[in-house]
Amino acid sequence: MGNALRRAREKRARITIAEGRAGTSRRDWLESAARERAAAGERCWLVNCDFELGGPWAGVNDLFGSLIGDILRDAPELAEQHAAELMHVLPSLKKTLKLPYASLTESVPREERVRNYAADRALRMVHGLIDLLDSWRTATGDTAPWFIVCDHYDRAGFIDRQFFRQLMRRRGEALNLSLLVAVSAGDGKTVRGWFEADADMQVATLNFVPEPDSVAAVDSRIAEQWATELERTIGSDTLGAEIHVVELVRLWKLAGRTDRLLAWKQFATEHFLHLGLYEDAGRYSDGLLTLADDETSSASEQQRLWILIKTLSAFMGSVNPAVGMPFVEKEILPRLEEPTRREHVDLFFLVAMMYARFVKPRDLAKGEAYLDRGIEALKNVELAEEERHFLYVFNRNGVAMIRSFQGRLPEAIALCSAGMARLNQHLGSDKHRLHRSVLVYNIAQVYLAMSAYAEAIEHYDKVIALDPDYSEYYNERGNILLRVGRLEEARADYLQAIRLSPPYQEVYTNLGQCYRRMGEFEKAVKCYERALDLEPKQTLALVGLGKAHEELGERELAIAHYTKALARDPLQWEVLASRGVLHYEAGDYPAALADFDEAIQQAPHEDGLQKNRAVVLSELSAVA
Repeated sequence: MGNALRRAREKRARITIAEGRAGTSRRDWLESAARERAAAGERCWLVNCDFELGGPWAGVNDLFGSLIGDILRDAPELAEQHAAELMHVLPSLKKTLKLPYASLTESVPREERVRNYAADRALRMVHGLIDLLDSWRTATGDTAPWFIVCDHYDRAGFIDRQFFRQLMRRRGEALNLSLLVAVSAGDGKTVRGWFEADADMQVATLNFVPEPDSVAAVDSRIAEQWATELERTIGSDTLGAEIHVVELVRLWKLAGRTDRLLAWKQFATEHFLHLGLYEDAGRYSDGLLTLADDETSSASEQQRLWILIKTLSAFMGSVNPAVGMPFVEKEILPRLEEPTRREHVDLFFLVAMMYARFVKPRDLAKGEAYLDRGIEALKNVELAEEERHFLYVFNRNGVAMIRSFQGRLPEAIALCSAGMARLNQHLGSDKHRLHRSVLVYNIAQVYLAMSAYAEAIEHYDKVIALDPDYSEYYNERGNILLRVGRLEEARADYLQAIRLSPPYQEVYTNLGQCYRRMGEFEKAVKCYERALDLEPKQTLALVGLGKAHEELGERELAIAHYTKALARDPLQWEVLASRGVLHYEAGDYPAALADFDEAIQQAPHEDGLQKNRAVVLSELSAVA
């Protein structure tokens, strides 16, 4: 073990994966490594990434839990700017921080949540947290190397792994950061795949004596006492439940109380689904049916149907039809033979979405058939009339989606418009505001698909009036404004989209496109670079960056970025032609000829390519 430790320290790779048995000996070794680096002047953290202990953000909440006091003291404006991300990781901060923006998805009552956050929003949170670390380090003038030790990294949840992967990719060098992750023996190869393929990594194999995991060795009676007292403290406080749900799931599991474990795993599933943490929510939904069917369980049929809804929602949110469809066929379809409950209506809708939206190829006919069965079921379910009208409109919105897939766009608009009229007629104006906004948004998207830009912008205006804090609406309206040449308005929309969300690459790429068309090439470069920092494997920003550098007269940089874009996607004749021109201007006629030859292969009917190739051949002949 000592030799392996010395070798790992001597090489000082950015990421060291330490394989060895979990337990006190490994923990002591990790603490020793952290103390040694701290003594050398590095800033060190030891975090526990065990999902069972800390939930989806396990290691991340340890890290920010230790930093939040310093951040609030030294840079409170950064805490306010990144409040949404911090509340995700440390929900107790909801007591002291104010959310800078709150869309209807966030703020409507629980019973009106018809839309969870998109899966990529969780990754936006990751990027926002990384930006916070970077900005805080700059604001405080901290120049010491950073060292983070992650115990139980093989047990980390999906979003936890994404954080450390992106942190090392984006800021490993800038923060002078190294990472030591401890995993069970034999898991090094798997964990290595959780980081970038070209990351600076090494694996150290360490031999520790077998010993029990002290964290798991809690007496069941003590666990039950702790859990009972914690529940008593929380009472009916929803925020308290969000803060302590992970601990309560763990304690009731240790206590062997399947009834309480079922209740808290249900809460965790719904909570993390709403936040868009679909893979991690799926870990909580896994096994819920088994708990509900336990001989000691008093779970009702309604509760079992709820479990089916949330489990399928997790599969859909993580876009996993390969697992979701067998679950539908085995667990859900048999329960739809005699629909009598509101939950059956919801299940008909979800099954329809699986067929019409998620499976490849889509089965639109089967999807519509399940939506129609949902309408039939709705006739036989006892509901308040307002709720019956809402569910009818919600179902027909699914049919509108199918009509848009079929290219029957006017029919899709008519269905959404009829749905809005029905809600306005039968529901108060304060009811189901989120779904009303979704209907208007869907109409806007259909008009966009029809290239009816004026009508699309009109409906984006309407949906933004209904839900003014939803970032994506501004980004998408900005794209239409950019397309029709209203550049100043497009820029304003992109900037507002940036203000209303943790960072995402699409809006920075779009803003770069806008600045480039406005002739503000240096600003365009910064936007493209920001987009590529967030997601380096995207072609549009690479091409845009090449064009912006070309406009600035920076030929070598332009060629370099065109080359990267072509490595990502070689079938871009326009990019080949642009690079060919630059090679020609630099006097590299063979390279220019090669680019124009390939461009002509891809676009043989483009006359300009033939003319440019002829010019290059003429120069080559003159040189010869």
